[in-house]
Amino acid sequence: MGNVGLLYVGAALMINGLMLLGRIPPRSAAVLNLFVGALQCVTPTVLIVQAGGNPDAILAASGLYLFGFTYLYVGIANLAGLQPEGIGWFSLFVAGTAVVYAGIAFWRDDDPVFGVIWLSWALLWTLFFLVLGLGMERLTRFTGWTVLLLSQPTCTVPAFLGLTGAYRSDGGTALLAAAIAVALIATALVLQKTPSEIRSPHATR
Repeated sequence: MGNVGLLYVGAALMINGLMLLGRIPPRSAAVLNLFVGALQCVTPTVLIVQAGGNPDAILAASGLYLFGFTYLYVGIANLAGLQPEGIGWFSLFVAGTAVVYAGIAFWRDDDPVFGVIWLSWALLWTLFFLVLGLGMERLTRFTGWTVLLLSQPTCTVPAFLGLTGAYRSDGGTALLAAAIAVALIATALVLQKTPSEIRSPHATR
């Protein structure tokens, strides 16, 4: 069930990346955020109820609430026209928590690929904090492109792999995942520049 939710997290991240890039109005993006946020709150609740007190199952489900609360917060704020600072500071909390989940994936669950994925998500939430919490608007386009480019490799792809039983996690695969993430972040750095910001090397002004 967790992979089903992760599949739609990829869709929500894609929409939010496009929103940050000015391609989708915030109110239009709000609807999917509410749908996915609700799903990511219902899903872990069902998993925890079914866990029968199993601490490992409860721990595995607990991280889903981070997405659920984030997307519900974004959806409600966009529809109500609320200021974004609250989302930004909540994102700082989530970013720190994501680092902890990354450590758990690396050293407790022996799942280095998801350790890399959690670190990628920690970066995204850190960018949300900088843009929304601290008002660093100059990072908005970089954040939008980073969210858009990482949305599918960190959510949709592992979700489909998990749903089909094809998910594998070992050191070599984790290194490949990290290399892909770094390459996509570097691509976002390039794409953030608008045509007017890319100057010809022969320009004198």
